Amino acid sequence: MAIIVHFDVNANNIERAKLFYEKLFGWKFEKLPMNYYMISTEDIDGNPGIGGGLSTRDGGDTIPPAGVINYIGVSSLEGALKQVTALGGKVLTEQQSVPGYGILAVCSDTEGNVFGLFEEKIN
Repeated sequence: MAIIVHFDVNANNIERAKLFYEKLFGWKFEKLPMNYYMISTEDIDGNPGIGGGLSTRDGGDTIPPAGVINYIGVSSLEGALKQVTALGGKVLTEQQSVPGYGILAVCSDTEGNVFGLFEEKIN
């Protein structure tokens, strides 16, 4: 069964959003070379939780201004994208490489809900 493996929070003001989530949930942020922060989370017992990212809201016209996009782990991004369209969903972005991590794409379901697909490919 596929599970959520990553989430992205999109923000108009990345520093303001970072401070909000640090104070509210205690999330830890690590700045990457581009305008993007990796997010580390923990469950109530202090065990590592799902990882995420924080970036500016710059999806343009192809991605609705979703506040949070959940990424579902798949074994084959290409195969999953074919299934999305066959089942009536839409592929909203081209496949994108995340060096050192894998490849991803953003889609919408038959109801217009936005989600991401992620295939891990560690280099």
